[in-house]
Amino acid sequence: MSKLKTKTLHDKMAERGLARIMAAHSPLSARLAEEAGFDGLWASGFELSALYGLPDVSVITMSEHLQMMRAIAERTSLPIVADIDTGFGNAVNVHYAIGQYEAAGASAVVIEDKTFPKVTSLVAGGRQELLRIEEFQGKLEAAANARKDPDFLIIARNEALIAGLGEEEALRRAAAYEEAGADMILIHSKRKTPDEVESFVRNWNGTAPIVIVPTAYPQMTESRAKSLKKIRMLIYGNHGIRAAVTAMQKLFAQIIAEGGIEKADREIVSVEEIFRLQNMGGVKEKEGKYLR
Repeated sequence: MSKLKTKTLHDKMAERGLARIMAAHSPLSARLAEEAGFDGLWASGFELSALYGLPDVSVITMSEHLQMMRAIAERTSLPIVADIDTGFGNAVNVHYAIGQYEAAGASAVVIEDKTFPKVTSLVAGGRQELLRIEEFQGKLEAAANARKDPDFLIIARNEALIAGLGEEEALRRAAAYEEAGADMILIHSKRKTPDEVESFVRNWNGTAPIVIVPTAYPQMTESRAKSLKKIRMLIYGNHGIRAAVTAMQKLFAQIIAEGGIEKADREIVSVEEIFRLQNMGGVKEKEGKYLR
């Protein structure tokens, strides 16, 4: 099944020119993303950290992330791009992690070139320290050699722009990462407009396709990304958890303000809709067939 999902991810990029990937932090959010029509899921470290009420600073363990990713994989037919941060250690740890994530149902992993423990990229004034290029190349080589399915994607996340090192350094690192075996390059930016990313993409001379995460620059539409030709994957990196928080904050405040749920109850999905998402119909069918 995992191999089929991996082929689906490749097919989506080939057919559409751009795979649309939505972040998921639970099987329920994954199912909602699938029903909405996304091409794949981003098993987001940021969203999982937020779900636990923790900062995205490498405190969520590989075991915790894998447990949630397996649960997501069991409840969706979409391919999963796993966010494995810095790879949970050095190149030896990365080699082990790839086997674990491939077995758990991922179709791709994203590894970033920061030091461990990382700090989330978009936080103001965050510590953004990068590995030496040679050390990160070792991680990518280990990842490429560890995978069993040659179509399993190794995506190198290039944080040079996040760290303020400039486009020249970002391009130098991208070339080195492609040479080390990266199938795709994720270029990240916290600029409020797409200009920095667009400039990088236009000046990228490698053959590895580009992945972007336009959280900080929402003006980057799918049509705009497609026009750059080299971008093949667009990840909506944290919109699921942000939407959930928005809805819960509003509803919880409304219930307190109104002293009850009479009005609020009419503004949210029915219990029957939750039953549908839980596949209670399937349970009733099995009860009728097997319970005697």
